[in-house]
Amino acid sequence: MFSLIMMLSCNQAKLSDARDQYVRGDYYSASQIYRKLYTESRDKDNAIRGVIAFEMAEVYRKLNRSPLALNAYKNAIRYEYPDSTVYLRYAQMLHKEGEYDQAIEFYSKFLSLSPDNRLAQNGMEGASLSLLWQDENRKEIEITYSELFNSNRGEFSPILAHDDKALYFNSSRNDAVGDTNSPITGVKYNDIYIADKNAIGEWQKPKRLSSEINTEFDEGTPSITKNGKLMFYTHSSPGPSKPSVSKIYVSRRINGTWSIGSELELAQNDSISLFAHPSISSTGEYLYFVSDMLGGYGGKDIWRAKLTNDIEPMFIENLGPVINTPADEMFPYLRNDTTLYFSSDGHPGMGGLDIFVARKQNNSDQWNVQNIKPPINSSYDDFGITFKKNADEGFFSSNRNDTRGYDHIYYFKIPDNSIVVEGIVVDHEDEYLYGATVLVAGSDGLQQSLKTNKKGEYSFVANAGSNYLLMAITEGFLNQEQSLKIGHNVSDTLYYVDFEMIPYNKPIVLENIFYDFDSALLKDESKDELDGLIDILNEHPSVVIELKAHTDRWGSEDYNYSLSLNRAQSVKDYLTNHGINKERIIAIAVGKNESKRITSSIASKYNFLNEGDVLTEERIKMFSIEHQEIADQLNRRTEFKVIDF
Repeated sequence: MFSLIMMLSCNQAKLSDARDQYVRGDYYSASQIYRKLYTESRDKDNAIRGVIAFEMAEVYRKLNRSPLALNAYKNAIRYEYPDSTVYLRYAQMLHKEGEYDQAIEFYSKFLSLSPDNRLAQNGMEGASLSLLWQDENRKEIEITYSELFNSNRGEFSPILAHDDKALYFNSSRNDAVGDTNSPITGVKYNDIYIADKNAIGEWQKPKRLSSEINTEFDEGTPSITKNGKLMFYTHSSPGPSKPSVSKIYVSRRINGTWSIGSELELAQNDSISLFAHPSISSTGEYLYFVSDMLGGYGGKDIWRAKLTNDIEPMFIENLGPVINTPADEMFPYLRNDTTLYFSSDGHPGMGGLDIFVARKQNNSDQWNVQNIKPPINSSYDDFGITFKKNADEGFFSSNRNDTRGYDHIYYFKIPDNSIVVEGIVVDHEDEYLYGATVLVAGSDGLQQSLKTNKKGEYSFVANAGSNYLLMAITEGFLNQEQSLKIGHNVSDTLYYVDFEMIPYNKPIVLENIFYDFDSALLKDESKDELDGLIDILNEHPSVVIELKAHTDRWGSEDYNYSLSLNRAQSVKDYLTNHGINKERIIAIAVGKNESKRITSSIASKYNFLNEGDVLTEERIKMFSIEHQEIADQLNRRTEFKVIDF
């Protein structure tokens, strides 16, 4: 390294200038110096060229000029730049250019040297997933370049007003305030612009926000309260001797005009950290924002502040490692109080910034994070999403299809292709179970606890390509589990998953149990029903059941008692021969003494029976011959009852 420093000494002044510009965040200015240094280093040692190439690549990466960064990292590798980080950066640029197979190759090379690096692990996973996501690209989602809102410069972070009649966004177009270009981007500083709808709902050409909010420096990423009275936004201006630092400002709407903003001090005595990308909750209680302050997980993190009625922060908190990574998480957008959209280049994604959705689980502060996949996400930077009220359509920003790396606004519309799972929870007599709990756990991270309504119904929205485990729980019944697998190409589909709950200390009739006449020998037609009982016993390996085989009113009591016991024993033998421990089955003979009580479900099948009737011999004799045979059949039943755990 000493030798390398000595070799660089002839260029030290210019190299130090480039590095100073980089540290200040003046990436465009730094890129001009690095490009000149690299050109002049043609006759120098490869080690010198490797250092310049790597540092130049870092600048291009910050400028979102991924093709130029990719080529510069490639040169740094060729000139044997002496830091394995170059493989990670090269993989990330390949990833961003959609070269997923090559990206995987260089992620693997870096991981062989740093196997615990989370960014490389997530990058490898994201590149691998992207190959799959390309195949399942949801072409039915409409994506349109919003030509009316875009210019030959950059536009980003669209935000719809709560009445959907105005769209705010940032732009560095030529009529932005000020006459100088930013040393960070090489173009004009960003201002806030607004587009309104006319009386018939058509978007009008955007105009720079007529307000003192816009200055000769950067303003952007607005967020407006639900009542339309407050706007939070980002402002940054360069100091004479220090890098530009972004802060969050708040403006009040007075007589239809946005007042000049005042800084919202989120962390006292912190003049170094970045504070940007505000997003206010619908209640105005919480402000979500981005910062690189101490206490985060690396890079830029998403935080939130609880605000008083006077817009003073009571406390701030980091959203935690489920949301935040060692890389950058930015541009939070609260669609509602339980659904947060944000962009990240640290979670597994398609390259660059991808848009993710985070949903709170069971009204807790635990988040489930998902990549929203193509076509909204691409290998380029995709960020700053906003939705129309109560609709799956809106706008987002992306630098796809722009070789200069400029961001532009795109419209999207997601058709209602929901996958819905619904079902009912009933007892063994098909009576609805109100207030039963249905727990849902999915491979997509979904976790829900649902309650059945008065008709025993529940429902939830599922995702394609996911597996779900469902469990029904209610007092007095055994828990029941079912699984559901949904294919990758499924959409606009309704699945039914019903639960028939097994009570304990209540008898359950086994339908379709048949014996030979005057015999305890089971007929083959009985075995499907008994196999279902075996499944129940295997699912609940700790339960003990009582088996009863009832007879009808014909024959002597002793005869029927013996026949009843033998038939119950036949069922027990079948169960034990199929792996059920005999200690879990108690066979009981009842003869013809226990007459069937009619339930509502039986009464609904046979109009000559009433709910609550008991099929005693005297009662049966009152029926017609045809109805007597039905009643006798109902009495000739085999049933089980869970009696112990």
